[in-house]
Amino acid sequence: MSKILIVAEHDGSALNISTAKCVSCAQAIGGDIDIAVLGQGIDAVAAEAAKLNGVNRVVSVSAAQLEHPLAANWAPEVAALADDYTHLLGPSTTFGKDLMPRVAALLGVNQFSDVMEVQDDGSFKRPIYAGNAIIEVRAPEGTKVVMTVRTASWSQAEAGGSADVESREASTGGAGHTRWVGLQSGGDGERPDLQSAPMVVSGGRALGSAEKFEVIYQFADKLGAAVGASRAAVDAGYVPNDMQVGQTGKIIAPDLYWAFGISGAIQHITGIKDAGTIVAVNKDAEAPIFEVADIGLVGDLFTVIPEIEEQLG
Repeated sequence: MSKILIVAEHDGSALNISTAKCVSCAQAIGGDIDIAVLGQGIDAVAAEAAKLNGVNRVVSVSAAQLEHPLAANWAPEVAALADDYTHLLGPSTTFGKDLMPRVAALLGVNQFSDVMEVQDDGSFKRPIYAGNAIIEVRAPEGTKVVMTVRTASWSQAEAGGSADVESREASTGGAGHTRWVGLQSGGDGERPDLQSAPMVVSGGRALGSAEKFEVIYQFADKLGAAVGASRAAVDAGYVPNDMQVGQTGKIIAPDLYWAFGISGAIQHITGIKDAGTIVAVNKDAEAPIFEVADIGLVGDLFTVIPEIEEQLG
């Protein structure tokens, strides 16, 4: 039977939704599912993880060097927990993409990235070529599996469980070559997280400037949505690169995605194709974004957005 350990992503006080999606992937693999919660003062996070359906146990490791999610400090701790497990899972988010390759390297195995479907406990499907092809990858018999889970492809495991929480002492020290300096966010820290928000409003190069991109922020705030951007808008300097949605940015699957002034290059489509409903507004009736949009409107975004806001009241 498989024994699966999921490394929880959290902000020190609450779980990121990506952890619950990793649980769904683990359930597809089958076997006992544990969650490792690393950090400092993480009792509330561990308790939240214990409530996810399907989780057998939560392993809580609290130490000063684990307070911030530095991969250089967390990876050795995860590797130290790995002996008891056949599979180690992390989300395919910025956090997971930083951490899990280090874990795989410490364990001397290859990592499986962006797992979107489970065939069996050693065989998985993942996208390649910007999502234009899907390949099946298989782990050698008896090899420990380390993977990142494509969160856009998995539903969120529901709460309702009552797993045991086991506290352990850290077995590794902090890395001497890496230290935490601080956290800066290019956007408004009060807005929802781009990778887990149920609604996202994105803008493209058609906005014209960083100042004009404010119309996107204002519309998103009215809806309580997160804010994203196309690569073209990022490259033009309208917004910071941590807001980029697409193959080389963040791959998301919100319930509702608004695309204003985004042409719809394949790089961008790759990042949003799992969204529930896509609404696109563009002046170019031939824009590729309309091929994937559920609702499309040919028009000037600077005219359309105020009209939508008026209807919203």
